[in-house]
Amino acid sequence: MNTFSSYVIKSFKHDGHLHRMWLKNWLVPEGLLHEDHRREAMLVLINSQTKIVEADGKEWVSRIPGVSFFIPKQWFNVVALLEENGIRYYCNVASPPYVNGRVITYIDYDLDVIRMPGGEVYVVDQEEYEQHKQLYHYSSVVDGKVKQGLKALLARVQGAEPPFHDEHIKFYYERWREHGAEG
Repeated sequence: MNTFSSYVIKSFKHDGHLHRMWLKNWLVPEGLLHEDHRREAMLVLINSQTKIVEADGKEWVSRIPGVSFFIPKQWFNVVALLEENGIRYYCNVASPPYVNGRVITYIDYDLDVIRMPGGEVYVVDQEEYEQHKQLYHYSSVVDGKVKQGLKALLARVQGAEPPFHDEHIKFYYERWREHGAEG
């Protein structure tokens, strides 16, 4: 059955406090997943005009449609943003996703990788990672997992490996728009 179901995504910091929450995200049904994504048991979610709640309680609505990818056991997640000039990939180095009912949670470790529509790649927020590493007392195990996650993520980006294929992003978004987001 190709029904899109609604999920909440919650991002936390290492000490357990809420970082950010996306209130309506639509899970792409397994029957619509590309075989590369199904093979890795990726969770693929779409949001558009969703309410976002920040740690301080501030609320805002996303203006750019996004297709998010969570891959079990991987220390990163990927958000493909469908912008006017092309797809920009915003990737979070983060703990593997944890799913409880219709809520997906992860710990955000600050480091981000951005791949621009033209292919340029940037690693950002390295200073923030170093500050939080001290503040939250990351163990050597966590630090190692974060660095491995960054390395694996960069390898996928540079190798144009899944989920870094614009045509798949567009396919998911169009199927979601066609089927409507019933929730």
